[in-house]
Amino acid sequence: MSTDRRSRIRFAPFSSIALLAACNGTSSYLDATGRAGRSEGKLGVWLTAISCAVVIIVCIAVVAGIMRHRGERETNASVERTRINSGLGWIYVGTGTTIVVLVAVFVATMVTLTAATHPPSVPSLTMDITGHQWWWEVTYSDASNPELGFTTANEVHLPVGIPVRVRLHSTDVIHSFWLPQIAGKMDVIPGQTNEMWLEAERAGTSRGMCGEYCGLQHAAMAFAVTAESPAAFNKWAQQRRSEAPAPATREAVVGQTVFFRSCGACHTISGTPALGRLAPELTHFASRPTIGAGALENTPANLARWIENAPTIKEGARMPAIPLDAAELRAVVAYLETLE
Repeated sequence: MSTDRRSRIRFAPFSSIALLAACNGTSSYLDATGRAGRSEGKLGVWLTAISCAVVIIVCIAVVAGIMRHRGERETNASVERTRINSGLGWIYVGTGTTIVVLVAVFVATMVTLTAATHPPSVPSLTMDITGHQWWWEVTYSDASNPELGFTTANEVHLPVGIPVRVRLHSTDVIHSFWLPQIAGKMDVIPGQTNEMWLEAERAGTSRGMCGEYCGLQHAAMAFAVTAESPAAFNKWAQQRRSEAPAPATREAVVGQTVFFRSCGACHTISGTPALGRLAPELTHFASRPTIGAGALENTPANLARWIENAPTIKEGARMPAIPLDAAELRAVVAYLETLE
């Protein structure tokens, strides 16, 4: 037995476990926590069950036919005609059954698409999502409360039980906005605004991602999704609308100065001279769970690595290496850690 074959056999159980694990968790559409996602998940289960049933029935019919006629030698013309007529009967049955199954699948699909594309009520809360290579810009607005507007990056919060209108934009290539547990995919196309809606049905955290290959770091274009009570969402939104706190330590003050000089042309920090629009908004950066749209966990050590040379961590990232000495790097990290 070859080495490659032995390796495949050895790791087969682990592959099976990984495959089963992928059917549940924070990125599985089968574990739906949103209204549209629940409808789409049910349709997926039913389509899979129907497909499996059809394959099993066809396999049984083929095996039965082989076993029935094995060894037979038909020479009589009348017997041949009888076999042909019998075969035509099975064709009629098969065709009729296929039509019934296809009509049922079509109806179920249309019902699901209707439920997934029409919110139960007109959403007042709107998210404008802009895809970049390779991160997400998220801007909230509310028709009933214009003061709600604010922008964040690589994080989505949803109030449970309240539909949210989503408008999708792209600044570069085609992306696909996907919250597997909340709702289906929607393409994000340059020069075109696509719309969808979301509604979380229960509180929890999950993972959103880009569902369309968009370049080198497509896989590292993720974001955290938090579904929470309306009260908790309003508290979070209020905190996001506030300006960044002033640094309280000498090292953080130094870090703020270095940040303005080296990073402020690309990043925005509300309430400061840093008003760049090319890179993610950082006003409340320290409260985000990850760095670089899911590339690293948000820790001081990882943040220092990212600032020092982001392309070595996320190849192709447009953030250049920042030429800082050790003291300046520590100071910038200390400053960014205050942005909660």
